[in-house]
Formats: sequence, structure tokens, C-alpha cells
Amino acid sequence: MTETSSDDGRTFLRETERVVNEIAQGLRTLDAGVGWFSCLAPTSQQEVLQEVAGYAMQAHVTAADGRAGVARSGVKPTANPSVMICMDPPRYGFAGLPAAEYVKAFRVLVSVFAIADTRRRETYCKGVCGHAWHNLPAATEQP
Repeated sequence: MTETSSDDGRTFLRETERVVNEIAQGLRTLDAGVGWFSCLAPTSQQEVLQEVAGYAMQAHVTAADGRAGVARSGVKPTANPSVMICMDPPRYGFAGLPAAEYVKAFRVLVSVFAIADTRRRETYCKGVCGHAWHNLPAATEQP
């Protein structure tokens, strides 16, 4: 890991998980999340993109989620990350994009994840969820 992680890589991933889930649950703005992401070194940004793509896959993103998330992300529908996530099935090779597209990819991935994860929290997990990441405290400090 690089300068933004602590002694072990697991702390970095926990931070990524926390930031992404706070955005998905409306506890942190997308712009604040992009600010956090933008401060990372490019190699760390790649790692975050891979991690968030994994979250999106676990949330079973659909093409409809992709379109709704792209609309929410503020990224043009014709941008590479937008096209990739709206394919059926979605493509998840965001870390392979040029570094100049990482921020767009992060915006798209997190926005699409927020749509899919909200659907899952409101259906599969409603009232019975034991996932810690679905039960974040409401008062979260944003950097």
C-alpha cells in the first residue's frame, strides 16, 4: 500500500468500504467521496476501483442500475466508465482504464453501487439485515 494506508492493507480496504457505504447510504456526499479518492496515489486509486467493482458485483448491478447510477454520477453517458457499467452484463475492468478516467470511473461505480445496494437493503435485507456495512451510524464525520 502507499501513503494513504496504514501498516496493513486491510485498514485501507476497511476505509474504502466505509467511504463507499457512507456515500451509498447518504451519510457522505459523492463529491466528498471523490475528494477522498482524488487524494490517493494512482496505484491506490486502481485498488479502490477494483474493490468498488467487487462491491457492485456483489450487489448484482443490473443495466437499469447502471443507467440510473450514471445519471446520478454526473458523468456523461458516453464516457468509457458509463458505457462499461450499462452493458448487459456490466463490464468491471475500471482499473484498466487510463488514469485520467479514474475519477469518472469512481463516480460511476459508487453511484451505481448506491442504486443497487439501496435496492438490496430495501428488499433482501429489510428488517433482517446483519451486515455491518448496512447498519452504519447516522452521525458520521466527513473529511
